[in-house]
Amino acid sequence: MSQAFLTADLYDSFGDLCGSCETQFRQYGGRRAFSGRIRTVKCVDDNVLLRRMLEGAADGDVLIVDGAGFLGSALIGDGIAGLGVKNGWSGAVIYGAVRDSRALAEMDFGLKALGSNPKKSSKNGSGSVNTPVSFGGITFIPGHWVYSDDDGILVSAKKLLEP
Repeated sequence: MSQAFLTADLYDSFGDLCGSCETQFRQYGGRRAFSGRIRTVKCVDDNVLLRRMLEGAADGDVLIVDGAGFLGSALIGDGIAGLGVKNGWSGAVIYGAVRDSRALAEMDFGLKALGSNPKKSSKNGSGSVNTPVSFGGITFIPGHWVYSDDDGILVSAKKLLEP
């Protein structure tokens, strides 16, 4: 599912309806522009809940992961991102690290993160799902909408584009 939008144009048209995330993320996924309804995970150095979310079906949703900016281990790699592709997710934004960056760049999956680290995260199942998470001056609320491309990330309570 390819997205036809530019966040700069969306902001110019709908700036009163959306907020812009201040955090500077790097692009890791092969899908450089992606959008969808927000679902969230909050976890630090533990990707069990993230994996569980991406194992579930989605209709173009975007998973926002608050990893507290921790770069000591990766929360997602090509195997877990592959689950997202298989189950209909548009992409994910990771406030933390990824791994398998070369493979991720070949996947039809939007993926932004702060950085990369080859170390796997722990597997304890700690954290929370579908609760509001905040970083970059934005609160990501489950059910709201997110739009991401090379220029950045916008969040809106209302859907800004129709397919």
